[in-house]
Amino acid sequence: MNFTLWWQVLFYTFCLVTLTQLFYYLFFFLRLGYYKPNVKDHSHTNPVSVIICARDEAANLAKNLPGSLVQQYSTTHEVIVVDDNSFDESKYLLEAFQKEFRQLKVVELKQEAKMIPGKKFPLSIGIKTAKHEIVLLTDADCVPASENWISQMQATYDDNTEIVLGYGAYHKKKGILNKLVRWETFHTAIQYLSYALAGKPYMGVGRNLSYRKTVFFRHKGFSAHNHVASGDDDLFIGAAGTKTNTKINVDNTAFTLSEPASTWAEWARQKQRHYTTAKYYRPIHKFLLGGYSLSHFLFYPLFVATLVLYSWKLALVIFCLRLLVQGLVLHPAMKKLGEKDLFPWFFFFDLWMFFYYLIFARTLIKKPAQAWK
Repeated sequence: MNFTLWWQVLFYTFCLVTLTQLFYYLFFFLRLGYYKPNVKDHSHTNPVSVIICARDEAANLAKNLPGSLVQQYSTTHEVIVVDDNSFDESKYLLEAFQKEFRQLKVVELKQEAKMIPGKKFPLSIGIKTAKHEIVLLTDADCVPASENWISQMQATYDDNTEIVLGYGAYHKKKGILNKLVRWETFHTAIQYLSYALAGKPYMGVGRNLSYRKTVFFRHKGFSAHNHVASGDDDLFIGAAGTKTNTKINVDNTAFTLSEPASTWAEWARQKQRHYTTAKYYRPIHKFLLGGYSLSHFLFYPLFVATLVLYSWKLALVIFCLRLLVQGLVLHPAMKKLGEKDLFPWFFFFDLWMFFYYLIFARTLIKKPAQAWK
């Protein structure tokens, strides 16, 4: 058996995988790190409806809802909380908030929607209830990073904009789990924000997302995927987003902040729920995301194999080239998204992704959960 030929095939495969990775970093991800929004000739403020869906979220509402209610925004706006069949004290808490904040509107749902699992029905009700054309979505466990969140997000709109993608960060805490949660969140964000900048928007995050009611109704809301519990953010944006109608906002005053998972089991459940929608993505999005994930997954095994079986010098040169490109791309992107403290760890997080893919691969074929809480 001619092992030399097999080792050459191994090496060339490693080169191909590395080139694929470099393509994603230099063609897509580079866009976010060096992104500069266009300066508008004139600014125009729009009426905004903030929508928050909550089920048994009294504790989170008590802690986070004031952040949306005290926004510094002079133009007309409202904050709509859709109380989705809560059994806790949410109703009484919201009634107390209404006495103090006139802009707060509560929609109380007392019946489950048949055949529409998850958050989509209450969110649809919230959007239909909204008085204003521009809706700004977040979750009960999120708080705006500043009092200018509404102002910053709506300022992204122009006459052609229908969708604005924001960044939903997590609070920084001690421990490796917190760093991994924030790395995975950043890793996802650099993809969906960069793809949007490249004219291929495929998702947003419901923690910080805005769009016009017009585009929501034009696509008949979530009707195309009502049977899927999740997907109110990624599947909708994948269907409605285009090269011309989607923008991003990565100003640090336009972020939202959430409490990260405090246990490994809790984080695993969150990820499993989120990734069950990937099978419903458009073919072009599946191809792009799959190409990146597969090349990312194969890189380290092929690196080790080339290192041991072919040429350790060539393996290290190729490895260092990729590492250099990663650093040049990730550092400005992390700085832009307020995650620069993760940069010294990025090699270890990148290596961790090999195991991450192994852990969550089965989620892509698993039947989606039917509850959103």
